Amino acid sequence: MNIIQKSFCAALMILGACGSMQAQQVEYTKEDSIQVVKLLQEAPKKRGTENRIFYFGKKFLGLPYVAHTLELGDTEHLIVNLHGLDCTTFVETVVALSMCDQQNQRTFDDFCKNLTKIRFREGKMTDYTSRLHYFTWWAEDNERMGIVKNISFEDAPFTAVQTIHINYMSEHPALYKQLKNHPQFVPVIKQLEEASEGKQFRYIPKKNLRWLQNTVLGVVKDGDIVAMLTDSDGLDTRHIGIAFWQNGRLHLLHASSLYKKVLMSQETFYDYEMKQPKHTGIRVFRFVEK
Repeated sequence: MNIIQKSFCAALMILGACGSMQAQQVEYTKEDSIQVVKLLQEAPKKRGTENRIFYFGKKFLGLPYVAHTLELGDTEHLIVNLHGLDCTTFVETVVALSMCDQQNQRTFDDFCKNLTKIRFREGKMTDYTSRLHYFTWWAEDNERMGIVKNISFEDAPFTAVQTIHINYMSEHPALYKQLKNHPQFVPVIKQLEEASEGKQFRYIPKKNLRWLQNTVLGVVKDGDIVAMLTDSDGLDTRHIGIAFWQNGRLHLLHASSLYKKVLMSQETFYDYEMKQPKHTGIRVFRFVEK
């Protein structure tokens, strides 16, 4: 086992957390791994019937927002960081915990396996190009594996269509450390981007987010994963989070770069989106309960 650590593993061996990661490199702290095990062990007693994604998402309220936590080192490896999350690592962490709880698998090793499965194409980590960098890739891959399902039905409130045109990474390789250091990755990323070109997906225009829970917008449930879309800059999304209802209006649980922490937005999702000029609307995905 080749493990890169920020702290020692002795205490984790007692918890059975370091036993079978084999040759996969995992970077984490002792505190991160202990927290994972604690969350997984207490969930059967405390979650009740609450939606798993929503339950685990709330466990990170107040945690600092930290960007670029996956861009460490020169080779791709699994990074577990529960002391600082951005919008993507927040959602990935919550989904991996939900998978473990659903499977009744409660070790740090189990968590790492699930995190690898959802973060990398076909669940296999090879190099930087195997990471699911765009949400379109993440959604397609995780839907194909049966981890999430797209609920964007061809009726209200999903009244608009997004046409995918992603090229930001290949057009701006200098902004990505791994692409800058490994230019051979750029044509691979470009080929993957081109494979997504022109795909279309239905979404909810942000103006429809003002509708109440007792309307067709009620198809969105507490704990649904929401991707905030953009139609510019060679990107497909600008932010992701978790939806929840409060007083009949839709809100957002997310790692906020503005407030520098994970929070349940007091403003409605509609009010939040109307302040984002580059956002067009949302796609919605639901964790598959088995």
